[in-house]
Amino acid sequence: MLPTSVLERARDELLSFDGLGMSIMEISHRSRPFRDVLDKAEAGLRELLRVPDTHRILFLQGGASLQFSMVPMNFLPEGAVADHIVTGAWGTKAVTEARKCGHVNVIWSDEANRFRTVPDPAELRFTPNAAYVHYTSNETIEGVQFGNDLPAFGSPVVCDASSDILSKRIEVEDHALIYAGAQKNIGPSGVCVVIIRQDMLDRIPQEQASSLDYRAIAQAGSMLNTPNTWGIYIISLVCDWLRGVGGVDAIEETNKEKARLLYSAIDSSDGMYTGHAARSSRSRMNVTFHLPDKQLDAQFAAEAEGAGLSGLKGHRSLGGIRASIYNAMPVEGVEALVDFMAEFGRRNA
Repeated sequence: MLPTSVLERARDELLSFDGLGMSIMEISHRSRPFRDVLDKAEAGLRELLRVPDTHRILFLQGGASLQFSMVPMNFLPEGAVADHIVTGAWGTKAVTEARKCGHVNVIWSDEANRFRTVPDPAELRFTPNAAYVHYTSNETIEGVQFGNDLPAFGSPVVCDASSDILSKRIEVEDHALIYAGAQKNIGPSGVCVVIIRQDMLDRIPQEQASSLDYRAIAQAGSMLNTPNTWGIYIISLVCDWLRGVGGVDAIEETNKEKARLLYSAIDSSDGMYTGHAARSSRSRMNVTFHLPDKQLDAQFAAEAEGAGLSGLKGHRSLGGIRASIYNAMPVEGVEALVDFMAEFGRRNA
């Protein structure tokens, strides 16, 4: 979801942005008005995420999936090792792409348990002098999430924060690189935000292809090629909205309450609903659960759709039900789902 107020403002400015008589999608990306939009989007993210001056904020294309390749292409030289912590499908994909570039050491994986949990810090055995360690902060398919207190990684830390960025506190200064597809909490699809520590730019090979070179993109101010002007504009509006509701600290409390409501409905259902993730690793963004059999899963998703509750069918690789409750989902939306779950349970117990 995008916040309703953001969609309404975008609608009102669609034909004439800032009184120019042209849409944001029509003005030159080299013009002063768009430069101001890009600067505003960057400033908003820097403020909301408390990004220190040691880090650059970049706007890229290709989604988070391109970052699976860009990170090792830039930071995994021949003879080096990248550590990966694998907690779900997206972490698995990151490993697959990184191995095309160099040596990867999967230091922890919950694949044998169908990805139900994140590691205890005591379970992690890092490679000495690894080029970096990569983890996925929230797995959307399985519904597992790291908490705010992360292990002491040691090596430069790379995080795929696509599905929970801006939803909770994150210590940016503890990360060498954070990347996030915008389409969960930041804005629309088509933009990827990269937050990179300045000193990491010095590690990039000199002969790197320029469009895949963080250093070149940073030097060009995210305009090495034509950026996604519409997407960056919406990001600037989402930042306005999030500041207006109290910032990341406030939205984190709201997200905790939404997750509490939904997980309480699951846990008190006398077995009608069973969560997939271990309780210690449950996601506040993607609540995954299943009913006693696949037929009831399908019936639940179909009847929920008819009741105006959309997109609840679980991912094809996991099945069951998945409720994505990102920042813009109001508490009332979760309450409506909880009420439907109770009514469905009474009829089908």
